[in-house]
Amino acid sequence: MRISLIVVLVVGILAGALSLVMIISDHSGLLRYVNLASLLEQTNVSQPVQFQIPKINVNATIEEVSLTSAGAVGVPKGIANVAWFALGPRPGERGNSIIVGHYGWYKNGTPAVFNNLNKLKPGDKLYVKDSKGVTVTFVVRELKIFSAGEDSSGVFSLDDGKAHLNLITCEGIWDKTQKTYSSRLVVFTDKE
Repeated sequence: MRISLIVVLVVGILAGALSLVMIISDHSGLLRYVNLASLLEQTNVSQPVQFQIPKINVNATIEEVSLTSAGAVGVPKGIANVAWFALGPRPGERGNSIIVGHYGWYKNGTPAVFNNLNKLKPGDKLYVKDSKGVTVTFVVRELKIFSAGEDSSGVFSLDDGKAHLNLITCEGIWDKTQKTYSSRLVVFTDKE
């Protein structure tokens, strides 16, 4: 799974305050804006470490990823783990947190962690435990499939003052040439 992003940092002075914004462009070329002020303020805080979706038997270790050298969101090293996109808020903080996981079957017949993500329904619950033992509960709001070139602006940025967690995985048809699937499944959730 690859989600291509191009990141540019913009520093500006608005009303006498320093403002940092990350401009993100995904594979469709549309720009997304992420406020980085909260990233600079976060020190000595716990990290997300465990992710569970009881309905589909997911109990996974959370890795931390950033952007790859190609500008794509990183993915977990293993097929059984998930990865938190550390350039965004932590799960439970205001804004859209992102967790990515692999989809598909691997050579030994092992399914990837998010193979059954499409079975979730609105109202289903999922849980993120941090390194201090605090668990945050999220409730599924909606599932949406994004094809290449489709506007996905709500996946990375939403400033409604609430905490959200969006799960991203591949879906569709495997493209042997591009070594990726034709679309992405996003599960939008809200903090309970």
